[in-house]
Amino acid sequence: MGFWGEHVCALEQSRAAPYRAKLTMPLSRLTLQHFRNHAGTRLDDTARFNILIGENGAGKTNVLEAISLLAPGRGLRRAALSDMAGREGSGGFAVSAELDAELTIGTASLPANPNRRSVRINGAEAPAARLAEWLAITWLTPAMDRLFTDSPGARRRFLDRLVLAREPNHARNAARYETALRERNRLLTGDTPPDPRWLDALETQLAETGALITEARQALIRDLSAAIADLPEQPFARPSLAYDGLAVSDMAQALREGRARDRAAGRTLIGPHRDDLAVTLAAKNAPAADCSTGEQKAMLIAIVLAHANLVAGDRPSLLLLDEIAAHLDPLRRAALYERLAQSGAQIWLTGTELAPFDPIAAESTIWRVRDGVAERVNV
Repeated sequence: MGFWGEHVCALEQSRAAPYRAKLTMPLSRLTLQHFRNHAGTRLDDTARFNILIGENGAGKTNVLEAISLLAPGRGLRRAALSDMAGREGSGGFAVSAELDAELTIGTASLPANPNRRSVRINGAEAPAARLAEWLAITWLTPAMDRLFTDSPGARRRFLDRLVLAREPNHARNAARYETALRERNRLLTGDTPPDPRWLDALETQLAETGALITEARQALIRDLSAAIADLPEQPFARPSLAYDGLAVSDMAQALREGRARDRAAGRTLIGPHRDDLAVTLAAKNAPAADCSTGEQKAMLIAIVLAHANLVAGDRPSLLLLDEIAAHLDPLRRAALYERLAQSGAQIWLTGTELAPFDPIAAESTIWRVRDGVAERVNV
């Protein structure tokens, strides 16, 4: 099997566009090569629910991380590409997935350049942003339990991940914005005064792409709030969402007027890169950061479940839930499985033991993971 997996070779001459309308099924095969502790793992015959069971450190979360790389961005751990390559390999890795038996998407880092990410769609090179056109991927990990007490940047990334699952162009807009932002900051912090005409061009791009980013975030929050309102208040706490950002009628002008201030600060002080997602517990009208850890966890689950319903049907969607079942009581666990079944997404879950998944075991594909080797335990 080649570095990109056998399906890429088989579909090398295929074109993705003719199959776009046919994508009704989620990921059906996943192949990992030299990815963290997985030297060569292939998961076939996936189901609506897919469960990975194993001890801590066995490689369960590594599988979820590999799936998360089938979307634009740095994956659920936000790790460097070079850290993902298996120690026993040549210094690179490959992850490929088959959708609906007619489309293969994959991502890799090559040994010659381990920090450069390569993406292929049906064997053809493509920018990473295009991955969002084929799959909508969202995840929830234990590290996200502190999201509401974390930095605004963490909440922006969470919000943008939710937006991206519904709006594929959000990745391109964000990339263009970040590129212009880095260049403006570089010019402002240089030893010599920057060329005003070059700053004008950059600030125009920041204003245009910034407006698209902000509009997409606000639209998502509006629709997500409506979806949350339709959910029962129990057993998961109902959150209230708001977009916390500085309203600027003419961002390009505001950036021009703020050049001296930003030059003194060494960075751009206004724009969507400074905005935040404000979350409160509706029943108490209390900021999420002031709520108990249990309430925060419940609100986060409520947001993710509502979002899964919101994006259902747009594209094949995946929801990755790392170690979620063990921390819920039986009532909330049953409610979780019921809502997941109604979401329309393909679900991937991890746990150290099978018992918490008994209610959905019969309709799931289950793998036992040991030392980077996944063995299917049900047929």
